[in-house]
Parts: sequence; structure tokens; C-alpha cells
Amino acid sequence: MDRIRIRGGRRLAGQIAIGGAKNAALPLMAASILADEPLTLTNTPALADIATLATLLEQLGVVVTRDGRTMKLDCARVTSTTAPYDLVRKMRASVLVLGPLVARERRARVSLPGGCAIGARPVDLHLKGLEAMGARIELAEGYVEALAPQGLRGAEIVFPFVSVGATENLLMAATLARGTTVLKNAAREPEVEDLAHCLVAMGARIEGIGGDRLTIHGVDRLAAATHAILPDRIETGTYAMAAAITGGDVELTGTRIGLLEATVASMRTAGITVEPTASGFRVRRDGPIQGTDVMTEPYPGFATDLQAQMMALLTVAEGASMITETIFENRFMHVPELRRMGANINLHGSSAMVRGVRRLTGAPVMATDLRASVSLVIAGLAAGGETVVNRVYHLDRGYERLEDKLAACGADIERLKDTA
Repeated sequence: MDRIRIRGGRRLAGQIAIGGAKNAALPLMAASILADEPLTLTNTPALADIATLATLLEQLGVVVTRDGRTMKLDCARVTSTTAPYDLVRKMRASVLVLGPLVARERRARVSLPGGCAIGARPVDLHLKGLEAMGARIELAEGYVEALAPQGLRGAEIVFPFVSVGATENLLMAATLARGTTVLKNAAREPEVEDLAHCLVAMGARIEGIGGDRLTIHGVDRLAAATHAILPDRIETGTYAMAAAITGGDVELTGTRIGLLEATVASMRTAGITVEPTASGFRVRRDGPIQGTDVMTEPYPGFATDLQAQMMALLTVAEGASMITETIFENRFMHVPELRRMGANINLHGSSAMVRGVRRLTGAPVMATDLRASVSLVIAGLAAGGETVVNRVYHLDRGYERLEDKLAACGADIERLKDTA
């Protein structure tokens, strides 16, 4: 199993190119099931999760071809409506094929998902929404079995809490439903907006894009389209914090500051300079990091997927910081590993009190999930001595060439290949 070794204490300087958003690419790929003509996606990242979903789509009948950053998905015919456990268990986003399959084929058999151990994240809202649209749902032998012999019909669906996955799944399903569907308290994340714009390009009729109330007027069929995936705001924020913790000066290109305004606001409060540039924005730190309080919230609030990275940054701040996680339970699994590096962190339920230390110390640490793993890399960049991050397959799910991008800006970082 590969590891990443970091010798900390080197200032980052230069440019880092940001890729397409993983969390946008996955639902966009699932949307290809809705049309019998090709969907072409550009700015597609080369990540393990992308490859996993491509394999699943191929089992369903989608012909997937890739040329560099361009991916073509052609679902002229659905050959299977079953998404098997051995693939779905690897990545929760695989459940996004459920809505499109039921909408187009009027049936689906999809394994209940697995994925990162950062909370239960049940699919109840996905299933209740499909039931409201006329599907019969049964759970049997670890699978969701959905049937809609007469096709889906429009419905008014009110989410009791914001759910990105449920919003995406039901948004896709509603495009081919008879009549009008209204999604209230819908997720407003940029990735949801990106999906809606792609569906419109395919022929869907959607109103309220970017807001928390989406109105979808069903159409008979969707057609071919080409869509550019938006920049990855989580990758953007991750490298911004890596630059900041090293006292660096890095321009992040191919992205835009408006995608993560809450993150930028928190970083500025912590004493980090963030300035727009012609091709993205620049992050630099000249003085000490200042302690600040952060609470994760649905968009446009501070993203839960950047909580671990922000915590790593604040471990070396002056003063104390309080980080409160409101989206997922059990998303502080990086805390024991940061403590191994000398961080002073105390947990109080859904909050973490972080008291800054002068310097972290390198140590062998273990990645537990995607974002936790990259927080350990960030901490290692600032730590004295050597840090070795184990189980980096988590990183490969969401970060492309991470060690190469950091090394190009001056980090002493390398991947140690498993020779077993």
C-alpha cells in the first residue's frame, strides 16, 4: 500500500493548476443514463472515484471513452438496471445511478452504498422522493429495488434538511417524469448548479437554478450535449491552506474565488491574504496565523469537505480556535493523528477546541478518509522532521497528482510505492 513521505518546513511558492470538480463530475456522469445520445464532459479529473463510476456505468450499458480531459458517455441502450454491491460499496456516489435508471427504464436495483466512514449518511431522502414520484421501493438483501411501471410523475418534495445527493438524484429523475416536480429546501452547492446547467443543455426544463427551490418540467427525452465541469472548490481550498500553513505565496489557476467565499472569509480572518488574479487567485501569508472559529454549513456556508484541512491550518495558529461540524457526525477522525504530530485539540461533542502550538512534529500517521488524509499532508508540510502518511489510496480518490503539484512549488514530498 503506497505511502507519502513529507519533510516539512519548506515554504510553498509558485502556481498550482486546479482540475475539474470530482463532486460535480460524478453526478454528471450518472446523468448520461438519461439520454440515448452521447454526453461529452470536458475538464474531467483523473481520479479513482471517476474510474470506479465509469466501470459501474459500463456494466449498465454506457460506452465510456476518454481522451485526455474529455470523457464521452454514450448510453444508446441500457443493458442492465442492476448496480452491484462490489462496485457501489467502493463509493457512495454510485447511488446516483438510481434516479436516472428509474426515470429512463422504470426500474432499478441498486446496492445500498458504503464509502467513507464519516457518518451514516442514509439514502432515505432519495427513496422517499422517488416514492413521492410514484416509484415502489423495496429493500431486499442489501439492495434498493425501485419499480415505476407507469413511469415517474411530478411531485412536490420538501427536504427536511439539505442533502446534496438526494437533490441531485431527484433532479435527474424529475427531468423525465410526467408533469412538474418541485424540490424545496434543495441543496444550493455549485456542483448541483453545474448538474442543472448540463441537464438543461441536454434538453431538460429547469427553473430556479442556484436557489433552494427547483422546478422541473418533465420532458419526453434528453439529447446529446457537451459540458465543461466546473473547477474543484475543495481542491482549491486544500491547496490554499497548504500555501498558508507554510507561509507561502501560491497562485491557484483555473479556478475562481466565488466558489468558496465562506472559506476565503475564514482564511482572511486567520490572517491569510487572498487576492483574485486574471487566471484564479493568489494565497500568501506574511505574518502569523490567527485563531478563528469555523462552523460547517450547507452552501454557501463553510464546506464540511474543508473542515479537516482548516483544522490542520489552525493547529499552528496564535490563540485558540473552535471548529464545529454540523453536517456529518464522526468527522473528526483526523484529530488523533494530528495529536500524534503535537497538535493541541480537545473534542467536545460536535466541536473541536484547537489551541495553536509553535510547531508540529513529523510522525507516522494513518489516513482514515479522503479529506482527513489530505489534512495530514497539510500538517506534514509545516511539521519539523519527517511525516509519513499511510493508506493514501484515500487521497487518490479525490486528488490528482497531489505530491507532484506540491513538489513543483517547493515541498519536499514523495510517494513511496508499495513493493509487496
